Amino acid sequence: MTAANQRTLEWSYLGRLDYRQAVALQEDRRESLRAGEGNEALLLLEHAHVLTLGRNANRSDILGDPDWLRMRGVEVVECDRGGQVTYHGPGQLVGYPILDLNPDRRDLRRYVRDLLEVLVRVLTEVGLSAESRSHGPEIGVWVEGKKIASLGVHVSRWITTHGFALNVDTDLDYFAAIVPCGLQGVEMTSIAELTGRVFSLPELAGLCARYLAEVFQRRPVAVSPDRLMRRSG
Repeated sequence: MTAANQRTLEWSYLGRLDYRQAVALQEDRRESLRAGEGNEALLLLEHAHVLTLGRNANRSDILGDPDWLRMRGVEVVECDRGGQVTYHGPGQLVGYPILDLNPDRRDLRRYVRDLLEVLVRVLTEVGLSAESRSHGPEIGVWVEGKKIASLGVHVSRWITTHGFALNVDTDLDYFAAIVPCGLQGVEMTSIAELTGRVFSLPELAGLCARYLAEVFQRRPVAVSPDRLMRRSG
């Protein structure tokens, strides 16, 4: 596909956003895209402490008691993404692609593999050799037997929402409050833990946008956070 024929992918790093606000933004962008208005988008951001429960989540996988969660300011939110329980928080880069997979990419398994490939390429850039796992309960990205990135997506009429979470400089102790993605005994890790280096989230957001555009054959256009956060209607 030539650059002239590629769809435009607007992207920006939005900073720290409330989880519910991010969900509303995704839904708004999805409906605009469905109506033929605006471009595809990649929202890159971090969240305050929150546990999210996907469609297959079991509340018994939340190990932290309500007092523990409340003292640490950890919300619990149900959502419509696939997957089970995961944690989002400061130092974790979250990416929400709003893409129209029509007409040529209508393959959910391919979509998952492609998102994982984006993360593997980003991790290669910071000196880590990562493995993507695209089937079964271990879906995500792993380094040295530990999980560094999680995936949970939603596709409605082939337009995507939700996405991925990459542990950059995350406080991994918070994962003790859950059974991550329903995987008993899983060890979580982060870029900082493995490399001893702290990368900025905006820097890594730029790499994610670059490689997502490359893998999905889009033309990336960096826009202001205000543009992506502007609600329609």
